[in-house]
Amino acid sequence: MRTAPGRRFALMTMGLGVVAGATGFAALHDGVASAAEPSPSLLPPEAKSLQELTARLSRAPRRRDFKTVPMILNDRDQWDHAALAEVISYRGAPKQVWDNTGIASQWLTVMRNSLNAQVWSFRHPDFLAVSATHGTANMALFEPAMWEKYQLAKLTGGEFQSNTLVAEQTGAAADPKDYENPEGAFSPHDNSIPALQRRGAVFLACHNAIWELAEKLIASELNPDELSHDALAAELTNHLIAGVVLTPGIVGTLPELQRVGFDYANSG
Repeated sequence: MRTAPGRRFALMTMGLGVVAGATGFAALHDGVASAAEPSPSLLPPEAKSLQELTARLSRAPRRRDFKTVPMILNDRDQWDHAALAEVISYRGAPKQVWDNTGIASQWLTVMRNSLNAQVWSFRHPDFLAVSATHGTANMALFEPAMWEKYQLAKLTGGEFQSNTLVAEQTGAAADPKDYENPEGAFSPHDNSIPALQRRGAVFLACHNAIWELAEKLIASELNPDELSHDALAAELTNHLIAGVVLTPGIVGTLPELQRVGFDYANSG
């Protein structure tokens, strides 16, 4: 069984002092972007609990060698159980879970704004933001190769030509110490999944959304290898971007998070 313990994501989280090898997010898989220099960590220096969680998540295995997957996952080996358990058991506070369903919605913006207010306005450096990602938003968690192979842009209603939400933006090059910079790392100029991950945000993927997407691709004849439903869902699962935590289903995972004190929020 091949596991991927965050792969390049691990590089991002091991150097939590000054630099957090975020080359993994700049490079990602299949070359979303390239970067010769690692990007700085965006975790607050005082965020000891969040730093520890991020490091543990980087070591938690992610299974990405599926041949087929069933409609309903009934074994912990079928999702990222160890990583999800780390999120559920997080002892830092506050912690907020965002119910994100629309890829073209303002979901990354509201998560960024929440982080900014919690960290600098309310002085909660260990604040944890979690994206409970499903619906069309779940497509943002696939590698560019899947977008190209299965023409996922066609399913976004013309909102996207490619998965730009995993591409680094200009604000990533700014000095992270200047958090008031209107074009900096904490502004709309660095509104991306990698940027939020470098701030400790965790993106949960939904198996049910993957299964339903596979069904839609087959029905739309966007299945070049003519894979079976369970094999196509497996291929999509195997190509989630680095750092993502696969769940057996978001709507079923939300109660698990709320039960341990995560505040529910909806991006609309």
